[in-house]
Formats: sequence, C-alpha cells, structure tokens
Amino acid sequence: MKILVIIPAYNEGESIAWVIRQIRSVLADADILVVNDGSRDNTAAIAGDAGAIVITLPFNLGIGGAMQTGYLYAKRNGYDIACQVDGDGQHDPAYLPRLMTPVMEDRADMVIGSRYVESTEYRSSLSRRTGMIFFSTLVGLLTGRSVKDTTSGFRCVNRRTIHYFAEHYPTDYPEVDVLVKLHKKNFRVLEIPVEMHRRQKGKSSITPLRSIYYMIKVSLSLFIGAIKSAEE
Repeated sequence: MKILVIIPAYNEGESIAWVIRQIRSVLADADILVVNDGSRDNTAAIAGDAGAIVITLPFNLGIGGAMQTGYLYAKRNGYDIACQVDGDGQHDPAYLPRLMTPVMEDRADMVIGSRYVESTEYRSSLSRRTGMIFFSTLVGLLTGRSVKDTTSGFRCVNRRTIHYFAEHYPTDYPEVDVLVKLHKKNFRVLEIPVEMHRRQKGKSSITPLRSIYYMIKVSLSLFIGAIKSAEE
C-alpha cells in the first residue's frame, strides 16, 4: 500500500531531522511529507536534507491548515494511508505499524494513538488533564462514543478519510472537531494505547491562555455544529 507520513511543523528545526530518521527506521518504504507551517527557523532546510518532501506554507496557518495541506497532497498523489506525526518528537514512530494495522485490515477508517486508553508512563499537567476529561465528556455527549484522547495528533487514516479531510478539515484546533464530523458521516474511529514522550527540543506553542481559548473555541464550534445538524 502507498503510505504517507505527514509531519506538520512550526519552528521544529531542532528536532525534525531526528523525527524523520525515526520514521524512516520503522517505515523504510513510506514517503515523509513535512508541511513547514511558516516557520521562522531552518525547519524546511533541515527536513529536506533529511530526505523528506517539504511543502512550505507562506505564513503560519496553524495545525488545521497544515494538515489539510498534507491531506490534499495525499489525495492528489494517490496514497492509501496517511499518518500524522508531530515534529517535536513526542510521538514514537515505533507505534506506526500498530496504528496502521486496523486501517489496512479495514477495521477502522481512522486510528488514534491514545495516551489514556490504558495506563502509560505519560504524565501531563493538571490543566491538560482537565482539558482531556472535558473534551472526552463533550465528544461522548455529542456522539455517544467514548474517545479518551480527543486531542491526540498521532493518527492514521485510510483513503476514504484522506479524501474527506482534503475537502473538509477544520482550520483551527481540528483534533476534537473532526471526531464529531467523522461520527456524523459514519466513519469508524478506533483508539489504541501508545506511549508518548515529552517534546525533544523547542517550546510548545500551547500556553495556559491558549488552552483556555482552545477550549472555548472548540466547544462553541461543536455546539454550533450540533445545532445546525438538529435544524437540518
């Protein structure tokens, strides 16, 4: 099967080469696409030197815009599977074969690598844990499905989902929003346990203030979407 690993990257010059090497050691035949989301550092040059395909966006679009760019590339180039891996080293590429297996066996349209399905060594801050519980409860209320790690960006999808995401993908903080959208379209979503690490280098762009903004914006988006669906 034709496999693409998409790495959305913003100022990840210190870690991107290591991530690409780790992916290559696990999936030697997969293509690796780095979507350089308007980085101000040397992310693009380092990724290219490490052997990745690089698309550089003219300015920072955020994770949603970067990932939709990746899915558009996957659709136009006929990929069967697309996997999302963060550029900061938190996602362990060793789990990629495990994430892909249910997709390849047609048991799921999207598989999420989850920190919370089983007990793992990953430890998040109190604010992050609160957000996880909040969004898990909210998604459960809106879909009737239990998703423990709603904000995980460690995901693999099949061709059908690639084509859907290429045309319908939230531009801002998409991870939670797409779970509800996929439910409405009867896509099959599966979670499997993975271990995640702390970022290798650099600094997270998610500050406490951004976290609050994230929760409010995503919640409003989900509720507005639910109201529109009810009216239809």
